[in-house]
Amino acid sequence: MQRSIFNQKFITLASYVIIFIIYESLSNIYLFLPPLFAVLFVLFIRKIKQDDAIFVFAISFCLLIYEADKGFVAFSSIIYFAFIYKFILPKIIKNFGCEPCIRISYVLLAYIGYFLFSLLLAKIFGTSEPVLNYYIIYYIVIEFFLVSML
Repeated sequence: MQRSIFNQKFITLASYVIIFIIYESLSNIYLFLPPLFAVLFVLFIRKIKQDDAIFVFAISFCLLIYEADKGFVAFSSIIYFAFIYKFILPKIIKNFGCEPCIRISYVLLAYIGYFLFSLLLAKIFGTSEPVLNYYIIYYIVIEFFLVSML
């Protein structure tokens, strides 16, 4: 008996999500493991361009796990990624000619831009402001290399 393509895709996605949940838990314990936020951003962009709703849903679920784990406002990263994809990325792609420049901008937009977006949300809702520490620079460097391999 053969499995359908949908079932194979679902099994693959479910295993990726489970692996991400385990990895995200480990990244909270071991701070040298980057949280893969920029990698999720690049995957989110690619799957929206490919119009693959199942993968976008899985990435959105992983982003919700990330937000819950790090203490951010629910759905804020998904809204931020959609906003960046719709309004900022077309201008970056239009103005930059080199692919490495675009990839480093993805990583910087993912971390620095989301920090600023979270800061704005904290000011609007009167919640505690996010803290920017030196690990962010380490995460940006590591995830730039990971994004370069994608």
